[in-house]
Amino acid sequence: MPRERGEKVVATNRRARHEYAIEKTYEAGLVLTGTEVKSLREGRANLSDGYAYIDGGQAYLDAVHIPEYSQGHWTNHSSKRTRKLLLHKQEIIKLSHAISAGGYTLIPLKLYFSDGRAKVEIAVAKGKREYEKRQTIREREDKREAERAMRGRNRLGD
Repeated sequence: MPRERGEKVVATNRRARHEYAIEKTYEAGLVLTGTEVKSLREGRANLSDGYAYIDGGQAYLDAVHIPEYSQGHWTNHSSKRTRKLLLHKQEIIKLSHAISAGGYTLIPLKLYFSDGRAKVEIAVAKGKREYEKRQTIREREDKREAERAMRGRNRLGD
């Protein structure tokens, strides 16, 4: 029986939703060393430069920064090492087909503990162009203005 219940988010990649159009998300386990788990439990990680790739039928997570554990010694891990992702074979095949189709990449969105086990949410994403980013921002601001106007109208009607 796991010690923890529920989900505890360690790190999120907020820039990813701005830089990429997210197509589909997957939950994957991580192969970690003891000091990496302890460092994550302290809430220390950075996903901003991270990406995932498939090599030889296995999925890997690269360039994710998990700092060294402060009370670790010579057994400490290197902070930006490549980590293996735990996915079902069919999911890996789907991901490799999506990537090979062209224009798509795998990016980590969220690193968290689910019932005491370290998980990462990865997404099949396509990079946005500059004008698409501006259009997304404009749509979000227009929606906010419309909600503000409706709220103001509802208050006047009371």
